[in-house]
Amino acid sequence: MARRPTPPGTPDRTGLGHVADLVRDAIPPLHPAGLPFVATPLAVALLARRRKWLRRGGFAAAAATAAFFRHPHRVPPNRANVVIAPADGQIALVDTAVPPAELNLGDAELPRVSIFLSVLDVHVQRTPVSGTVRQIAYQRGQFRSADLPEASSVNERNSMVLETDSGQLVTVVQIAGLLARRIVCDAEVGDKLAIGDTYGLIRFGSRVDTYFPAGTQLLVNPGQRTIGGETVLAELLS
Repeated sequence: MARRPTPPGTPDRTGLGHVADLVRDAIPPLHPAGLPFVATPLAVALLARRRKWLRRGGFAAAAATAAFFRHPHRVPPNRANVVIAPADGQIALVDTAVPPAELNLGDAELPRVSIFLSVLDVHVQRTPVSGTVRQIAYQRGQFRSADLPEASSVNERNSMVLETDSGQLVTVVQIAGLLARRIVCDAEVGDKLAIGDTYGLIRFGSRVDTYFPAGTQLLVNPGQRTIGGETVLAELLS
């Protein structure tokens, strides 16, 4: 099940409570999918008491993995009809393309924005609009570099179609990359998701495509950086 963004609680401005609030703001929490990957090198580090190089390597690997699986708090814009970025990263494509064939959405090209995620980016995915999940389709495929244009059609992917309250369809596609070997999608058909909800994650380098209804005005350009859950990609026709 997708998860709602968790707003910070009322801060304690005195003593240790204030320090704890500052730490929580500075260090994002860990996505649950990352727990096994952090626990393994951490256990190695704790057990390797007499081998400094192994202990240091274990702690370094645990810290790096925790950074990869970070799940920062984000605040979606309070505007009607906007579509926000489902992921952090760099916009690789702003064009038109046919949605994934497995969704049976037709052969007409739709406006599309592709976001490339490097291994340094936050890798959780967030719901680009509020709506009901109408379709989820997983497609096996290749593991080419996610920044290549053909990755949208040949790489392993997971597609989700959302229907807004006004009946418009927005499709978001998680695409595996050269290093990615696992796509996680916690949403299910019939779920009602709010804009900015965390619904999935891709491990170790990937790409996320968003398809918009025909006629949607896109508000971004290739090369821009996006903040998942906050950057506005487009505004839907009302």
